[in-house]
Amino acid sequence: MFEPRPDEPLYAFLRDQINEEQNRYGQKIELTEPDSDLRCKSLNINGDTAIGENPNRYKQHGFYFNSDNCIGCHACESACSEKNDVPAHIAFRSVGFVEAGTYPDYQRTNISMACNHCDDPVCLTGCPTRAYTKFAEYGAVLQDPDICFGCGYCTWVCPYNAPQLDPVKGEVSKCNMCVDRLEVNLKPACVAACLGNALDFGVIENIPENRIQAKTEIPGFPSTDITHPNIRFQNTHNTHREVTRTDDMPLKYHRDDELGKFKPVVDEKQGREQHWNFRKLLTSHESAHVLFTLCTQATIGAFSMLMLGNWLGIDAIVALKNSNAFVPLILLIFAVSTFGLFKLNMHLGKPHRFYRGFNNLKLSPVSREIAGVSMFYTGLLGYVVFGLWNVPLLNAIANVFAFVGVLSGAIGLYYMYKLYRIPARPFWNHWQTGSAFVGTMLSFGALLIAVVSVALLPLVGSQGLLQGLAAIIAIGLAVEGYGHIAHARDMEGASHEGAASYYQQVTTYGKSYKLRNALLAFNVALVAAIAVMGLSGLIGYLAGLVLVISMLVMAAFGRSLFFVLVIPTTMPGAFFWKNQGFVDHARATGLADAPQHGVAYERHHAFKMDELIKTIKETSVKEILEHVKGIFS
Repeated sequence: MFEPRPDEPLYAFLRDQINEEQNRYGQKIELTEPDSDLRCKSLNINGDTAIGENPNRYKQHGFYFNSDNCIGCHACESACSEKNDVPAHIAFRSVGFVEAGTYPDYQRTNISMACNHCDDPVCLTGCPTRAYTKFAEYGAVLQDPDICFGCGYCTWVCPYNAPQLDPVKGEVSKCNMCVDRLEVNLKPACVAACLGNALDFGVIENIPENRIQAKTEIPGFPSTDITHPNIRFQNTHNTHREVTRTDDMPLKYHRDDELGKFKPVVDEKQGREQHWNFRKLLTSHESAHVLFTLCTQATIGAFSMLMLGNWLGIDAIVALKNSNAFVPLILLIFAVSTFGLFKLNMHLGKPHRFYRGFNNLKLSPVSREIAGVSMFYTGLLGYVVFGLWNVPLLNAIANVFAFVGVLSGAIGLYYMYKLYRIPARPFWNHWQTGSAFVGTMLSFGALLIAVVSVALLPLVGSQGLLQGLAAIIAIGLAVEGYGHIAHARDMEGASHEGAASYYQQVTTYGKSYKLRNALLAFNVALVAAIAVMGLSGLIGYLAGLVLVISMLVMAAFGRSLFFVLVIPTTMPGAFFWKNQGFVDHARATGLADAPQHGVAYERHHAFKMDELIKTIKETSVKEILEHVKGIFS
């Protein structure tokens, strides 16, 4: 148990006040019934089995931030980092600020933010490994880094940037509410260290002494509708109608008098000049997701078309199955799918713990996507093993695997779409994400079949097949194109961070965006011509080659834009701290080598294959089977 100092100041101790029964979201502040089995349990802090005697132990606690008093000294950050031994490049609590007005009527509003231990923690429901738990004790949302395998999905879904992905350790960690201090009736370390008495802590909805407000939002704070965070604010200054951010995020905030709060709008910091930005676009942190989604969607589409076409007796597909191109085609589909899964797995902070991704099938769309795609891969693998032999019994077994693959492929694709419908990332939270994924499945699935058919079958005898595949490609591209048009229209006029993403799309990556659009239009026209006229002779081969290259470039640019453009509903940073622009500058100039700048290179992507193989050897099959059994028990 945490040992308080003999000279602990009085302001560091929690107050025992009269508490409300419900918070402003209608949730009970008392988190358990008096006879609940959740009571009288030890938190086993540092192996101590003692139970804290805090009288409000089972009430929802939260932070109180008085922005009037915050002087931006960062003492709260330092105290938190020191207590939790947090490395320099991450922080459980961080201080950012927004600005308004000009001299002599200049205003600066500081915001100190950590985990808000929400009523509806989306990190908990999103995490595929079940590393998160919301405790009855204090309502604390705690995370176990040892369970985490470093996918980073919790950092996507949290609106407040609370979970911190450490690229060196390859795992996530975050604020733990200092529950060890709460057990002995002390406030969290950040609160005790605050010089200006700006931070406070206690049972939620209790207004501290000498405070007159308990707002749920201040300028720069994301909407509370997503998670119902347990933090309250005081900000009595008459704020200007417009406040701006000092980080490189192209956002500012306008006051909406009808709603009584500030709404994010675009701040055209980068001007209107258009750029390519090839390097940032094509070598981003999420490049593995680009390859995985494209490869998986293409192989699900190709395999499903082959199996369904064969079962439905479509002549062109049946003829293809009986030709010498079928075995190489199935092997190519298997190879592409394997490559996509490999890239995704190696993207994890702890690739050797991939099997933990099935832990949260009940709640997490990531777990469900992993389950669906894994079952698809199993069905595909089973078909490769049993379906390439001309033996009736083996063919029957292969058809069972094929059915599993087709069905689970559809499930995996659906949850691949669902996991990107994230309210905290408005640019993704649009139906166009689904149209893009379905369009890719159709167009690249058909393209995969067409490439092998053109390479191994005579053009004269396969015109019907190629024209049919060209029609499917055209449909897929049209679906994708329609979604892009609707998405651009909705994002351009939006009053959320998606509008800022659109602004970056037409400026920072404006030329790359135009190239993607031009290639999409060109591909639709070319493939429509092929669908009508077919392919013949040298010109046909050249047209097919141009189509393949053009579609690959289009897909690489389009899917990369999808990942690099998303702007989350995160807290404003400072000039150096929590500022992606400074991080990019530090990595480009070498400042990142100095740890005091708080910038880390993503070293876990250099995870060596021999280390992975060694870990797999040390993990027994029995251990993995026991883990899988525990998931379903």
